[in-house]
Amino acid sequence: MNSKVTVSGFAARLQNGECSAAEMLQDVLARIADEAGQGGKVFTRVHAATALASAQASDTLRRAGMARSAIEGLPVSVKDLFDIAGETTLAGSVVLKERPAASADAEVVRRLRAAGAVIVGKTNMTEFAYSGLGINPHYGTPLNPWDRQLGRIPGGSSSGAAVSVADGMAIAGIGSDTGGSVRIPAALCGLAGFKPTARRVSTRGVLPLSTHLDSIGPIAPSVVCCAALDSVLAGADPAQLAPADLRGLRLVVPTTVVLNDMDAHVAQSFARALHKLAAAGAAITEMAVPAFARLASINAKGGFTAAEAWAWHREIIATAADCYDPRVVSRMLRGREMGAADFIDLLGARQAWIAEVAAATAGFDAMLMPTVPLVAPSVAELQASEEEYFRVNGLMLRNTTFINFLDGCALSIPCHDSGTAPVGLTIAAPAMHDARVLSIGLAAEALFPA
Repeated sequence: MNSKVTVSGFAARLQNGECSAAEMLQDVLARIADEAGQGGKVFTRVHAATALASAQASDTLRRAGMARSAIEGLPVSVKDLFDIAGETTLAGSVVLKERPAASADAEVVRRLRAAGAVIVGKTNMTEFAYSGLGINPHYGTPLNPWDRQLGRIPGGSSSGAAVSVADGMAIAGIGSDTGGSVRIPAALCGLAGFKPTARRVSTRGVLPLSTHLDSIGPIAPSVVCCAALDSVLAGADPAQLAPADLRGLRLVVPTTVVLNDMDAHVAQSFARALHKLAAAGAAITEMAVPAFARLASINAKGGFTAAEAWAWHREIIATAADCYDPRVVSRMLRGREMGAADFIDLLGARQAWIAEVAAATAGFDAMLMPTVPLVAPSVAELQASEEEYFRVNGLMLRNTTFINFLDGCALSIPCHDSGTAPVGLTIAAPAMHDARVLSIGLAAEALFPA
């Protein structure tokens, strides 16, 4: 299974009878079980029996001319914080193992099944989704497909989701994105990742990190794949995605914060991406967005994530703090210091900040920025140093976090030269401009055949 083949490409193979969904699944399961591969670290649970039953049912429906959607019969992975009936949702942790099993599938899992997706299993993640690096001390860390010899991070928190796609263990991985957890691993692993406007996709049955910031989106080989999956996740009628006309498109590059501390490869890749877009006719404006410089101070007490994570976890932490990843629980503990008045102030500050960013970027079709400013570092160097772990984590989350706080939508697509370290280009816009972002992404993607 080639991860660069799109949803439509795999669907065409099934439709033409080149293979069956059951045969496709068997190839996926063999990759997961390969001891020389990453399957043991990518998946926390593999649903071989139920997946095979789903694939066989899909084959029967397809033969009868009753394919339910564009993803009929295709293998899809889901992050380990989505409820699946009959299983305890672990969220990449060990502290919930004695909790009751879920009584029903999460809404997004239900929608995937109804569309004919074959749910392969649950993918590994940063514990409770609280890091952009993808390191997990409980279940191991799946390695980035680029430069496995060195052993680089996959990005997080949807680490297993990205590697499942990159290694051909799923056609797409469904993840959550609270501060970049879909887009960061997509960027570091050379894939497309889409964070929709949060309200468009139900979070029912999804273990929360921050209810004010959580959103659900796909990691997949292409923009078209992301759009097909997004329509299923959102319960929307599938629309035929057409590329935007790049000629005259008005794109803004914020120069405040997001261009700081880029390594040389990211800077060069981003500059080349802007050049290609401009050569294709897009009008690109570089402009300061002062509000971006203030977000760190707005979130100085930990923001929504620390406050809401602490509220959800405080009773468990009281008795089982030692069972958490110490680099995760330390961030949750910051929420203890945030009072009700602080939280109310944060709600008001967010609305004012959103209004200011919207006013500053009005008149532009989308924002452009590097998804992350660094190429993937090694797992070993981050495990060895507390200081380096938190420094790199802050940089990885920095740019993507702006869009979650904006309540916006964003797409990361690869923009690096073939054979070089993966780099993501972000195309972002305010809330409910999802279709426009995907359309621009489809046009831009054609310029970067990595």
